[in-house]
Amino acid sequence: MSTPSPRQRILVIGCGFGGLEAIRALRRAPVDITVVDRTNHHLFQPLLYQVATAGLSAPSIAAPIRHVLRAQANARTLLGDVQRIDPQARTVTLEDGQVLHWDHLIVAAGATHSYFGNDAWAPHAPGLKTLADAFEIRRRVLRAFEAAEREPDPARRAGWLQFVVIGAGPTGVEMAGTLAEIARRTLVGEFRQIDPASARVVLVEGAERVLQTMPPMLSESARRQLQQLGVEVLLNQRVTAIDGEGVTLQGQDGTQRLHSHCVIWAAGVAASPLGRQLAEACGALLDRAGRVQVEADLSLPGHPHISVIGDLAAARSGGPEGRPVPGVSPAAKQMGRWAAANLLRRLAGRPTLPFRYRDYGNLATIGRHSAVVDLGTPLGPLRFSGYLAWLFWLFAHVYFLIDFRSRLVVLMDWAWAYWTHERHARVISELEAR
Repeated sequence: MSTPSPRQRILVIGCGFGGLEAIRALRRAPVDITVVDRTNHHLFQPLLYQVATAGLSAPSIAAPIRHVLRAQANARTLLGDVQRIDPQARTVTLEDGQVLHWDHLIVAAGATHSYFGNDAWAPHAPGLKTLADAFEIRRRVLRAFEAAEREPDPARRAGWLQFVVIGAGPTGVEMAGTLAEIARRTLVGEFRQIDPASARVVLVEGAERVLQTMPPMLSESARRQLQQLGVEVLLNQRVTAIDGEGVTLQGQDGTQRLHSHCVIWAAGVAASPLGRQLAEACGALLDRAGRVQVEADLSLPGHPHISVIGDLAAARSGGPEGRPVPGVSPAAKQMGRWAAANLLRRLAGRPTLPFRYRDYGNLATIGRHSAVVDLGTPLGPLRFSGYLAWLFWLFAHVYFLIDFRSRLVVLMDWAWAYWTHERHARVISELEAR
């Protein structure tokens, strides 16, 4: 009969940016870590749109979790989907009924798409959060050009050659700009019956400007750069219906219909459904996006041994009166490290510290030689756009990739695409085509 280990059992749900940072921060701690994720890979989400638009292959931005953690002896990885969290028994139940015991729990389950109560839109307008989403969008984009090549009727062909992106945040702006580049540069000379450059790319935003988190001057710069790439930007337009034939919009000038067989959703984000189950089990509160409201130190009220981080946490920097922490990858990383540090403080019998978010700024790329950058510096904001911003965005994203191989592959792919405009990941497998 084995003797129970005296080491504390740490369970981490989710191996995104926040979860991975927490695990790595505990690599030298005398604890046993179990990480559970519903996929077997860590995904660099800021470049997911590159997979969706055939610019990069999946292995360039995703790495097996087991490979990433292979040198961390105190961590083990389980592939599974968490169904239930019991804070009293300190257990987690997986989809197959397996029960995992823990002494400290870090929940970093991330976020999913939000259609603002219109879930029937989801089959017609996929969002972009996972590799599966990227493959589906890539399939729809490539299939649209193929269908247009076969369509003899000009009116029906126009529906295949109209691409609608809903939501002008960073993901929507990046998707729209890249789609315009594909149509006008990548596919030149590859079709005989259609001119890919005649494709219409429409970016729809319900607010009065694109990139709402950016200063107005950068938002306006982004809008101009999108138009220079050939993207039509529709502002102050509310989506009222989406179906297999297109999108219905309501604006100040009335209703309009956009006929499209390729609609991409980039407008709303909601916390993982696990947040609601956790809140019900612990008596915690949720915000309107389904995020769990946490204490200043990122723990749950009344449950100091449970921390919630990343997109699942409704946190404020420095405490209840601080500013809300945005749902971006730098924030998730900082929260992961902070939660791990506070866990070690608890184990040492010391008080925990309130989380303080350091905002390093925002970046968004629009297309070739086009981007906007808003950085916080000790001397004040540093804001610029255009070619220099594009170079800064490129090298910043390469730097933060998970390992050296990914950085090298991405640099080679981007260098080739820069000089040739080619995107070689334009393959639709038989499974995807069904």
